[in-house]
Amino acid sequence: MGPDQTVEVMRRVLIEAMMLSAPLLVSACVVSLLVSLLQTLTGVQEQTLTAVPRLVVVFVVAMISLPWTVHRLIGFTLRLFSGGFHRFLG
Repeated sequence: MGPDQTVEVMRRVLIEAMMLSAPLLVSACVVSLLVSLLQTLTGVQEQTLTAVPRLVVVFVVAMISLPWTVHRLIGFTLRLFSGGFHRFLG
C-alpha cells in the first residue's frame, strides 16, 4: 500500500469517526452550555450539577443513536472490504 492509498484510507476512517462521534459531542456541548447558563443565572456553583445531566444526556443520546451508529459501521466495513478499498488492502 503506497502513501497515497494510506492517506485516503485514513481520511475516510477519520471522517467516519467524526460522523459517529458528532451526536454525542454536540449533545454534551449543548447540555454543558445550558447548565452553565442556568448556574450563572441562579448563582449556584455546584460541580456535580454540571456532570450528572451531561452524563445522563450522553447516555440517552448514545442509546438512541446506537442503531444508526451500528448501521454506519457495518456499511463502512462492507465498503472497506468489498468496495473500492480491496485494492488498498493488499
